[in-house]
Amino acid sequence: MARAAEILRRGGLVAFPTETVYGLGADATNAAAVRRIFEVKHRPATSPLIVHVDSEEMAREYAAEWPACASELAERFWPGPLTLVLPKKAIIPDEVTAGLGTVGLRVPAHPIALELIRTAGLPVAAPSANRFMQLSPTTAAHVRDSLGDGVDLILDGGSTPVGIESTVLSLVGGRPVLLRPGMISKEELEEILGDVAEPGPLSGAHPSPGMHHRHYSPRTKLILIAPDERPVGGRGVVVSHRPDAQDALLMPASPKGYAAALYATLHELDGEGLDWIAVERVPEGGAWAGIRDRLARAAARA
Repeated sequence: MARAAEILRRGGLVAFPTETVYGLGADATNAAAVRRIFEVKHRPATSPLIVHVDSEEMAREYAAEWPACASELAERFWPGPLTLVLPKKAIIPDEVTAGLGTVGLRVPAHPIALELIRTAGLPVAAPSANRFMQLSPTTAAHVRDSLGDGVDLILDGGSTPVGIESTVLSLVGGRPVLLRPGMISKEELEEILGDVAEPGPLSGAHPSPGMHHRHYSPRTKLILIAPDERPVGGRGVVVSHRPDAQDALLMPASPKGYAAALYATLHELDGEGLDWIAVERVPEGGAWAGIRDRLARAAARA
């Protein structure tokens, strides 16, 4: 951990586990270090990064405004898979935020991530530790396979328990906006905030990561199918969440279990030389919304 913290302090890159996926971390106040993240991932500059901190108090150091509802959300969901987008202070360079005046902040619920932030004594900017648009990593081996020597150090914390990226909520302006769904659902947020809006059309820099049309994609063609559909031709695998599904790889029936297994399953299938992976559409709403989002983007064509 001391070595990892020193690498961050001198501008290096450290991959580390969070409860969602593995992150590729750099000192969020060091513009040159942050640029290395974009280079290693081949990530477009229009896609901002999330800044990981160890507490609400630390988050306030980098947010130019902190509304009362941010404290309510932090009290309920932090540490945890919720990112809050707020106006930023100047100490956060534009490289982190895609040139926007806002920054995404969250407190990860993983002991290794929290220890890294505290030992380094700095905020850690970290997108998922993989090549841009590819499958997110949920193990250290996924990071190594995707980024190789582009990372100075990988902290191996085993498999990540949540399995998909955080919910991203904008608190900029008069109405909260759900920029990216995740395992903290819109319904849970509305218990605190009232009505939460959906994002409008995108142009220019994105207000949140994970908003590109095609994202989270295996190399193998991924298609979404109805429960009664089965692809014809080629060699592939059907993935289903229904316990009674026939001729299918069965996933957990609960959204929590499904999310935890999703990327690891797709990584494994991606290495089998298949012509296609067919995934049965999952239910709508609630905690399934984040999973539906990831699958839709994984299946989108460029």
